[in-house]
Parts: sequence; structure tokens; C-alpha cells
Amino acid sequence: MKKKILIVGAGGFIGGYIAREALNRGYETWVGVRESTSRRYLTDERLHFLVLNYDSAEEMEAAIGESMPGGDRWDAVIYNLGATKAVNFMDFNRVNFTYLRTFVETLKKMGKVPERFLYMSSLSALGPYDEKNYTPIPSDARPDPDTRYGLSKIKAESYLRDMSGVPYIIFRPTGVYGPHEKDYLLMIECIDKHWDFSVGLRKQLLTFIYVEDLVNAMFDALQAGVVNKTYNIAEGRAYTQAEFRSIVAEELGKKWVIPVKLPLWAVWTASAVAEKMAAAKMQASTLNRDKYKIMRQRNWDCDISAAQKDFGFNPKFNLRDGLRETIKAYREMNREGGK
Repeated sequence: MKKKILIVGAGGFIGGYIAREALNRGYETWVGVRESTSRRYLTDERLHFLVLNYDSAEEMEAAIGESMPGGDRWDAVIYNLGATKAVNFMDFNRVNFTYLRTFVETLKKMGKVPERFLYMSSLSALGPYDEKNYTPIPSDARPDPDTRYGLSKIKAESYLRDMSGVPYIIFRPTGVYGPHEKDYLLMIECIDKHWDFSVGLRKQLLTFIYVEDLVNAMFDALQAGVVNKTYNIAEGRAYTQAEFRSIVAEELGKKWVIPVKLPLWAVWTASAVAEKMAAAKMQASTLNRDKYKIMRQRNWDCDISAAQKDFGFNPKFNLRDGLRETIKAYREMNREGGK
């Protein structure tokens, strides 16, 4: 019999890739979405939809019971739901922690705890690390997040480790990019227009993971049977902003790009203004004071040896290869008029 998997938070950029890979690997696949979630990347007829109201444990229990009646349960759950920006910073706690706890407690109440529960956290859960010598961040580093986003992620991690009682796997990916991702697309668009903006005047090391490598790592970890472990997930080497800019420019065929280094005080000011303007419109701003703290962090290099050892993690895409695929999709989008 096919193994059953549920992907919670399947409607976004990463979720679509997870669903596709689950089907490719032979899982009977459920995708957990809100009623309002776009299904743009969830068009395969083999997918089973589970519509969840994360604000109501009772409605959640009813929906789960309808999708998985009686003693049936999913063999694995990948929990990809999360907020990276919010109108109110309290929303980070509500979405990234409270929703997770409600969902897990509902599974426990119904006797449907899976064999493996993979939670998508973030490298931001650890906070700044060694910005003097730039030592790679180990997976067992002491967490000290300085953002509300990071705090909500480490709170969710702590719940899974210390209170949930479920067999967890925690992934802390660094910057995830690929076709359909929006934040790095903005950087590519700027470089395409001959501009490249970076934050801060001191050296900064950036790390990346191509979306397909991240998704493959999820299923490799599930199939390897690892349990109650936490892993950093990144390509395996760090880049400077100049290296990123150079690769994008070359792949775009741009012979010149003007680099602009913005001082931290200017970025903080712009972040505060953008946040207040968005709040006045009851909208979430991509640029805000929480995001500013993430942008000012100098060392994003991380140690991936635990993932390499436990489930053979070996990313296939280096930054150039991944950006080549991303830029290809960017050009196709432009030809189609941005659809």
C-alpha cells in the first residue's frame, strides 16, 4: 500500500514543490490549505485537499476526521505553514506557534500522530552568530533570536522538542530560492535594471538553498528514518553579495551593474516608515523593523554536516545552477506578461 503524507501549508512557493515530489515518490498525498489559499501550484488531480481553519480546533478536528476517518492516519506530516511577514507582530506567534500547537494537539487527541513529523523552521530561529570570525553556525548552536519572527520559530521548535510528544524532524533552511519565489526575484529584477542594493558596510556572508534540493532533503530525511533531530539546510558554502551580483549579472547577460551599499541607519529608517505606512492600510510590509534585523545579520554561513551524516544530504544545485533555473523562469514570466 502507498504511504500517506499530509503537507500542511501547501499553497505557497515551497508547498507546491513538496506536493509534486511527494507524488513523484509514490505517496498518496494530502495538501492542507485554508479556504482562501491559492491552488495555483496544486493542480495535479491525484492530490487530496484538506481545508483547515487553524483558528478553530473543533473545525480542524472535523476536517481531519472526514479526510482520515476511523483509525486511519498519515504516515508522515510535513508542516510547512508559517508567516514571514505580518500586519501585527503578534501574528507571528499566532501563526507560527499557536497554529502548530493546535494542529499537533488535535492529531494527538484523535490518535493520528504520524510516524514522522517534519517541521519547517528557519535559520532565523538561532539569531546572530559569530559576526567577528564568521564561524559556520552549528545545528546545536544556542538559540538567541533577535526578531519576533525568529522567536516564534524557536518557540515552535521548543514545543515540538519538549512538550509535543510527537516524533519530530526540524529543518532550519537558509534563504530558499527558485522559480516562483518572490523576494529573490526582486533582487534579480533590480540587477536586470543594472542596480544592486545591499545592507551594511561590513562583510556579510550569505547562504542559499535551491528549492528542489530542500524538498529532496525533506523526503530523504523521512525515508532515512531519522527522528527527534534538528538540521541546518543550506548549499554548503557561503557567498558575498558581490558574488551573488556577479552570478546574476552573468546569467542575465548584463555587462555592468551599479552596486549600492546602504548604511544600516538608512535601512532602519526606511523599514520603520514602510512598516507604519503598511500598518495604516492594514497590510503586511515586506520591509519592516523585524526584517531589518535579519538584513543586518552579517554571518549566515552554517554547518550542514549533521544532515550529510544522517541522511546523505548532498545538494545538486550550486548557486549558479539554481539561479540559472530561476532566471529562466523569470524570463518566461516576462514573456507571458508577468502572469
